[in-house]
Amino acid sequence: MRICQLFFFLLLCGQVAAQGFSKAIITRWEQQAKRVTIIRDKWGIPHVYGKSDADAVFGLMYAQCEDDFKRVESNYIDILGRTAEVSGVNNIYSDLFTKMVIDSAGAMADYGKSPAWLKKLLNAWADGMNYYLYKHPQVKPALLHYFEPWYPLMWTDGSISAINTGGVTSGELQRFYTGDNSTVSITTPNPEDIHTGSNGFAIAPKLSASGNPILYINPHVTFYFRPEVHMVSEEGLNAYGAVTWGQFFVYQGFNEHCGWMHTSGYADVADTYAEQVVKQDNGFFYKYDGQLRPVKQQTFTLAYKDGNTMSSKQVTTFSTHHGPVMAKRNGQWISVRAVNRHINGLIQAWQRTKSTDFTSFKKNMELLSNASNNTVYADDKGNIAYWHGNFVPRRDTSFDWSKPVDGSIKATEWKGLHKLDETIHLYNPASGWIQNCNSTPFTSSGSSSPRKADYPAYMSTEAENFRGINAVRVLSKENSFTPDKLIAAGYDTYLSAFEELVPAAVKAFASLPASDSLHALLAEPIATLGKWDLHTSANSVATSLAIEWGQTLQASINRANALDFVARVSVFAKSATPQQLLEPLAATVRNLNRRYGTWNTPWGDINRYQRLTGQLQETYDDNKPSIPSGMAASTWGCLPSFVSRVMDGTKKRYGYNGNSFICAVEFGKTVKAKSLLAGGNSSDPASSHFGDQAEMYTQGKFKDVLFYKPDVLRNAERTYHPGE
Repeated sequence: MRICQLFFFLLLCGQVAAQGFSKAIITRWEQQAKRVTIIRDKWGIPHVYGKSDADAVFGLMYAQCEDDFKRVESNYIDILGRTAEVSGVNNIYSDLFTKMVIDSAGAMADYGKSPAWLKKLLNAWADGMNYYLYKHPQVKPALLHYFEPWYPLMWTDGSISAINTGGVTSGELQRFYTGDNSTVSITTPNPEDIHTGSNGFAIAPKLSASGNPILYINPHVTFYFRPEVHMVSEEGLNAYGAVTWGQFFVYQGFNEHCGWMHTSGYADVADTYAEQVVKQDNGFFYKYDGQLRPVKQQTFTLAYKDGNTMSSKQVTTFSTHHGPVMAKRNGQWISVRAVNRHINGLIQAWQRTKSTDFTSFKKNMELLSNASNNTVYADDKGNIAYWHGNFVPRRDTSFDWSKPVDGSIKATEWKGLHKLDETIHLYNPASGWIQNCNSTPFTSSGSSSPRKADYPAYMSTEAENFRGINAVRVLSKENSFTPDKLIAAGYDTYLSAFEELVPAAVKAFASLPASDSLHALLAEPIATLGKWDLHTSANSVATSLAIEWGQTLQASINRANALDFVARVSVFAKSATPQQLLEPLAATVRNLNRRYGTWNTPWGDINRYQRLTGQLQETYDDNKPSIPSGMAASTWGCLPSFVSRVMDGTKKRYGYNGNSFICAVEFGKTVKAKSLLAGGNSSDPASSHFGDQAEMYTQGKFKDVLFYKPDVLRNAERTYHPGE
């Protein structure tokens, strides 16, 4: 189905919705709703009980829409490549970027050939949300008035941001297809954002006080990106954890037998090809294996909002057998080979939640369809495991796959996929612990870590980071973990990035003559830093100095001659002159004096948690209530990441990314778990669950997970069927 057919199809769906739902459809929804019970506990967490798996999916999607319909809808507007229809012309090339690498026609075809069990789930997914819209006519969708059951097949893992394009950006795509560099706005990201991610820990029985394994689940994402849910059916489903808004499987969580934590992985799963293109009278051709092949063309119609009306723009795109042409570098067209959606990815995500032991979980992993995640695992039989990536194409190791390879030769073709046990992995390591913090897998288990020499370079492109260094430190020093001790380890705020920077600054200051103009300004700040234990806290002035100074240093650090951030910090700390260290610190002191009246300001007075509106783009206001946070961005090694910055119109810094859903799970004869959310499960400011976990979140105080039904019933706040 071409893009013009897709628009007709979507238009037809909108017309059907506008005409109202048929009595037969409504009756079907009402009958299914009777088979579903939603119990909201005292934290507003939905525990969804259904007769069948499909019933549980129906109820889950209804509950998600109750809690935050706008985020559910927004994620599908994004993945369908339709953002410009809501936000305007500036988004048409990001939409094109999405459409070129995630094929909607393929998703529709996959729906048609889905096994019966999966089609039931997909239908229930759409029905649950459409029933919600039917029952809530006051809700006005931004764009999607009717949800189609093939939509989940556009987005088959758990992270909507994980589109793999081998490093090609939407800015490059726009430059290529417009030919106008001046019209392209390239946004420079906040340096702290680059180093966010997730933490996953697993503790073996021998290091557990109870003799039971423990799993720590700690995704770092934009706040409120995932809610906490519980799904139960009479077909063997009993999964608890976090879902990404709009998806029907527990993405990071556990069942009564095992648990799984995904961290974003950076194994090389997408490659760029430098194509040798020639233009002839009858079109473009590219060289391959000594012959010329025609460059394929496809025209996309990109709709966009233009004031109060809709307009459209047509763009003709190119592709080779490797994939879409998305950039031009050094005069050569660059095509991208990637697999960004696959029916087996959704199958793998669902079946994972129903795994009963290590054997079944591993068999599910053998579908090799997760292209964006690493996986940390633990189960009730005492197993712990780690897989670094899952979908990993096999390549000729004589090529440097971190750069575009020659697209004209057969030698650069993928040669199938690596089998699961060929990928980087750990099964029950002797060290007794596993960690991954989006860091190298080669320090994931101390002396039991995988050896870099045993694997192709393309299987791991990650360097070490300061979170990984800190995780190794806290996990190595304990031999009798409890869930509470693991939570404390996960909330460790030691900033290992300053281990060399602070002593370097103290030494540089000692070299200053007393007559130097910086001496009087920096004497007290340097003394404060010199006494600091490198842990952040809300009452720490040294934290304020260090983080603001560190941000000022980042441009200089990134110029250091080293490959990764950890090494660059070390090189800079060792080689920087006193002026390179102290003048930025002086600028930091002056800036703190200007913003807050004194540099001697505790971190918690500066660094705040605030949630006011529940909108997709939160607003911040220094004059309205907020909560101090002692956490910091993971850039510097803080395990409980809290990325904050000064917002438009504010002097204080406000958190917007980092710890989201956090959970510690102990497996044994029964499951015991504690969890925490950033704020609360509801996006409605009028709800008591909008911010009921906010203060707990900033302090690392966890709530007990209500996993077993008697506990859920004892703590029930509301029990109902969808639609009531």
